[in-house]
Amino acid sequence: MFLIIMSDDHGFSRWFYGRSKDCPTHLNEDRHRSARRFARRVYLPRVIGLATGFFCVASVLVMQPLSGWWWLLLVANGFIWPHFAWQVADRSSDPVRAEIRNLMVDSFMGGVWIAAMGINALPSALIVAMMGMNNIGCGGVKLFVCGLAVLSGACVVTLGLMHIPLNLETMPSQVWICMPLLIIYPIYYGLVSYRTAIKLAEHKRRLMQLSTRDGMTGVYNRRHWEHLLHGEYENCQRYQRNATLLLIDIDHFKSINDTFGHDVGDEAILAITEHLQLTLRVTDVVGRFGGDEFGVIMSGTPQESAIQAMIRVCEHLDTFRLPCAPQVNLQVSVGVAEFDHQMTSYREWLKAADVALYKAKNAGRGRIEAAA
Repeated sequence: MFLIIMSDDHGFSRWFYGRSKDCPTHLNEDRHRSARRFARRVYLPRVIGLATGFFCVASVLVMQPLSGWWWLLLVANGFIWPHFAWQVADRSSDPVRAEIRNLMVDSFMGGVWIAAMGINALPSALIVAMMGMNNIGCGGVKLFVCGLAVLSGACVVTLGLMHIPLNLETMPSQVWICMPLLIIYPIYYGLVSYRTAIKLAEHKRRLMQLSTRDGMTGVYNRRHWEHLLHGEYENCQRYQRNATLLLIDIDHFKSINDTFGHDVGDEAILAITEHLQLTLRVTDVVGRFGGDEFGVIMSGTPQESAIQAMIRVCEHLDTFRLPCAPQVNLQVSVGVAEFDHQMTSYREWLKAADVALYKAKNAGRGRIEAAA
């Protein structure tokens, strides 16, 4: 009697290994909802597994000299326990802990049925294999070892107390009765694994986007942009390539915020982002370097070409007006620094562009200045 499910919410093994203690309340609430979803996902596989397992065990139990209450226990375990276990876990204040207990009950009953069958070869092997696959899929090696220990202990104790004779040989008819479990459950496990892999891949993609992208503009955030700048510096040094770095600052941005409000300021940032993305090349790496400051890495581009590209951006801005504040004339100051093989680090390159940017600001803004 067994089930298979895998956790795809941060989930099961984290609780199992005790890593969710002392968390803020809102995080505990999120984890509780995630745990309830896990318990609900276990429900259907448990129903399927225990129902198909019922017939495997029953095919051997009819050959054993056991009393009628064993059959009552088998029916309860196969058709009542899955629904009861789900209710217990779903209504628990700690659904994951409750589900761990349910899994241990499944392992315990698996050991009992192995003993009741006299350790009949094929059904017993199926129980051990499926229980092991289930436990290691849900909680890793630790849960697998715990489940195996519970299963083995239950088997040994039941054999010792009930004096059940061994019945190791599996008859051909019993093999055929075990076939649905042998075929259906691995296929179902594969389906669950596939769905879990898809969800984990999507979670990974979202986390990657959150960790590398600026939430408002969608371009790279400063941390990741600097990481890419470091990589570009290394490539330029190693392969003797050319590249140009741009730092762009929105002129009088504080005044725009103070006069028209932060909503207009946000619109100005988004407008600059859109102009950079539409005018520059797809290969140019745009990042939000600060609140109103942007950085652009132009790989394989000499300084003169980079300046010409920024002139086109500035020309487009001259005719652009914000829909929410048409009186605002957006202008930018730009610092340009071409890669120099004498630079000792990417920070020196960044510093050169920063000095050029301040030079443009001090010269009256709305200008493009190149590093000396």
